[in-house]
Amino acid sequence: MAARRPPPGGTAPDSSAGTPHCQTRINSLKYILSKKQKTPFSARGHWSTWPAFGSEQTILGNHKPCCGPEERRSSNKQALLTIPKPRYLEELESYLRKELRSLDLTKSNSQELKLQPYREIFEFFIDNFKTYKPLLSAIKNEYEVTLAHQKKTIRALEPLKAMVTTVSDECTQRMLALQEKEKDEIHTLKQEKQRLLKFIDNMKEEKRSLQAQVEHLQTSVAEEYARYLNEHGARKLLLAKLNDMHNERLEMTRRQAQDVKGEDAVKLTLALKVARQDLTKAQVKLNAMMADYGDVVPRRDFESLEKKYSDLLQETKALREGFDQLHKEYGTLLEIHRETAQERDNFCAQLQRVQQNRTPRPNWAKCSEVIPGGAERWDCLAEGKTSEELVDVLLEEIGTGALREIDVFPGWGKGDKVPVYLRHEGVVKNKKLTKKDVVNTLKDVWKEKIALEQQTGERSSLPEFFLSYLQKKYRDAAAMEWSYTLYENMRLCRSNHVLSSFYDVLTGKVDEEHYRGQNQLISNLQKELAARDSSNSGSLTSQQFSAAVREAFPLKRKESIQELVDASRYRLDSTEDLINYVSLFKEDEEGNAAPFVTKLRSQYVQKQEYLRQLENKLGDLTEVKADDLKAAFCSIDPDIDGQTLNTYVGLASQAGRGEPDREAVPVGTVLERLLAGDVRRVGPSPVEGSTAGFEGE
Repeated sequence: MAARRPPPGGTAPDSSAGTPHCQTRINSLKYILSKKQKTPFSARGHWSTWPAFGSEQTILGNHKPCCGPEERRSSNKQALLTIPKPRYLEELESYLRKELRSLDLTKSNSQELKLQPYREIFEFFIDNFKTYKPLLSAIKNEYEVTLAHQKKTIRALEPLKAMVTTVSDECTQRMLALQEKEKDEIHTLKQEKQRLLKFIDNMKEEKRSLQAQVEHLQTSVAEEYARYLNEHGARKLLLAKLNDMHNERLEMTRRQAQDVKGEDAVKLTLALKVARQDLTKAQVKLNAMMADYGDVVPRRDFESLEKKYSDLLQETKALREGFDQLHKEYGTLLEIHRETAQERDNFCAQLQRVQQNRTPRPNWAKCSEVIPGGAERWDCLAEGKTSEELVDVLLEEIGTGALREIDVFPGWGKGDKVPVYLRHEGVVKNKKLTKKDVVNTLKDVWKEKIALEQQTGERSSLPEFFLSYLQKKYRDAAAMEWSYTLYENMRLCRSNHVLSSFYDVLTGKVDEEHYRGQNQLISNLQKELAARDSSNSGSLTSQQFSAAVREAFPLKRKESIQELVDASRYRLDSTEDLINYVSLFKEDEEGNAAPFVTKLRSQYVQKQEYLRQLENKLGDLTEVKADDLKAAFCSIDPDIDGQTLNTYVGLASQAGRGEPDREAVPVGTVLERLLAGDVRRVGPSPVEGSTAGFEGE
């Protein structure tokens, strides 16, 4: 709160001790106002009631009995305007206006500054009117206490307001993230719903089509039945007509017989009687046949209709079965859709619970602010790495940064358990080498060691040669400084292949043959690629590159070959077909290889680890049979399938189908054959799987 100004005509408050100049100004102003304050008070010493006091006397003095109310009101207003305010009131108002004009209302605490002049005026009233001073002081103090309490409450609520704003922003971000994650799933479910609705419409349309066919067939059968009834009636009329014609012919014959002269009447009578009997028999027989076979159709038409009816019945039955099957499938799809919707809701709830309980992912981009080289170098270091690898990179950067700040290393002593290249008493100076210098030195050590072994034909121990190389190049005095500095850099920089491989061989974690095998593998591939490049341009097409890799590694699977081809096209566009194989084997100044060489080494390391576990599982066996080998594979790789298992066993035994079960093969030979072939783990190891399951829980 700003310092309170002294009120005009009053004493300054105890809370603000002003300067001497300010105190003099206050006293003078108080004196002036005290001389002028006699005017606003009445003769009895009471407080002036202006303008009520002045207006009453003015009205009484200027009262006109004959004037109307309107004239009297206008005259009252004029009288009010003619009576001046008390000088003391004018002084106070003038002081208040002056103080308000001098304030800077653009500041954040403008309201408090604006309140200060009014507080000063009120204090002046309290100090000068002794009679009301206790009451006015109590009122003022109560207001001040209330204002202080409200300000304290506001200050206490300001952090809570910021916290509420932060929580609101976080909730909004979480809701937006959930909506973004659920968009794809909702879109997929909507598409599935549209597909099912379209499928249902198609089924309904097919049902209507089948119903129309059935109705059409029923109409056709009714028409055929009506036609057969008409034919039946026509046949009856035809038979009646034939009988009439037959009777007419007999009557004509009888008449002709009567006209014949010279014939015997008795004979004719007998013939007529016999003819009538025959006619009666024929008529009886005809009537019987008509009664028995009147509704009968010809066999040919009957068989044709029966066959057509049978076909239609079979077709209708098939359509009915298809419809029932589709209806059943439709019900199944509805049930699956309902279960899927329920699973989706369960997964959404589980996702919300997991998101509430999970540990937030680190923002790795923040590391660029503390890593030397800034964001560009961090992007280069973090490219294509997992969170665990990023932690290793970050620890390596922190370790190397701390290593550069160390001036000396404590010696390890000269005990038998201390490596020969670290045996020293006292402190050792830190050479503070860059990673480039360390990489070049270690490469030079490998080169000198290989050259020496080629000359002598004998293998030497890397720790002893490492120490002798440093002593020869930097003399005994500085050899230990170089040894300790190189060792600490190798121990910290695990992401660099040159440093990590030299450190593993130097400390005995990995055999030197492992390092030589990797280099020989890369050298063979380089020779094969160069042999394929007939124009010596340094580039091959994707097909030529894939064929060269397959030729260099004939036992690798198609998946492994494809991984290497994809790694070679890491920085190429999808439309480019030429692969610059020379650049795939280049290293930067710190010894970091391209993704292709990294993938090739990772495949080799994975195979080495897999075979090492197999060797440990076989134990002390000198020879192994197919059944023992299968059991060992199943133990270290439970997810391996039967076909892959038979392939590995056949590769190890290199015999016919019946021979592997009967013949035993030396363990060394088995491991050599598997190392030459494309052998990899099918599923996670039992230890990794159990650990992953525990972490998931």
